[in-house]
Amino acid sequence: MAFDGTWKIDRNENYEKFMEAMGVGMMKRKLGAHDNLKITIQQDGNKFIVKEASNFRNIEVEFTLGVNFEYSLADGTELSGAWTLEGNKLVGTFTRKDNGKVLKASREIVGDELVQTYLYEGVESKRFFKRG
Repeated sequence: MAFDGTWKIDRNENYEKFMEAMGVGMMKRKLGAHDNLKITIQQDGNKFIVKEASNFRNIEVEFTLGVNFEYSLADGTELSGAWTLEGNKLVGTFTRKDNGKVLKASREIVGDELVQTYLYEGVESKRFFKRG
């Protein structure tokens, strides 16, 4: 499928502002902006396996489209939610366990890039990945 493969972070847009809105401290924001993130995505029908490798952690997340699951961000924020497929875009809606606020996320292929978009409390951020 289109998402399959290994993707390396290329650049960020507004990522520090997004992390600030999420309540991430300044030191973690500075480190997070340079996390050297690599994502490997494997899709089998409605099932996905996503491996995230960065300077801070290596995790593997398995999910099925439309099925709620638990997830924690690199800063320890715990979320619950699900990914769905809207056209060619993966769309995730997650609720923070600590404050009940909603984090929206999407992943889509634009040209030769994987674009990951986050929206939280009115702050939007994008991360751009290249195959590699």
